Amino acid sequence: MSETSRDCGCAPLNDKSVVQPDKTKLLQRLARIEGQVRGIGGMIADDRYCVDILTQVAAVKSALDAVAMQLLENHVHGCVTRSLGTASAEDMAAELLEVVKKIR
Repeated sequence: MSETSRDCGCAPLNDKSVVQPDKTKLLQRLARIEGQVRGIGGMIADDRYCVDILTQVAAVKSALDAVAMQLLENHVHGCVTRSLGTASAEDMAAELLEVVKKIR
């Protein structure tokens, strides 16, 4: 792979620094999720009904999955698409499969 950053904002495999497209939206989503997690802590402290707490836990998990999918979409449309002409397709496929395993 090229040792320089790609236009999509992703860096080479050996460089973990990344600039995400739609960074502001991702950070806003994560801030909302953070608030939801704090809310769950408050619900537990207040001895709220277990089903209500579990519903909120499920909502947080779903929200985190949505963030992960957005990041994966950014990676596929940017890094993967652009690197196919410059990198080993086998290396890129292996990296992509590892990412999918982590988020599933």
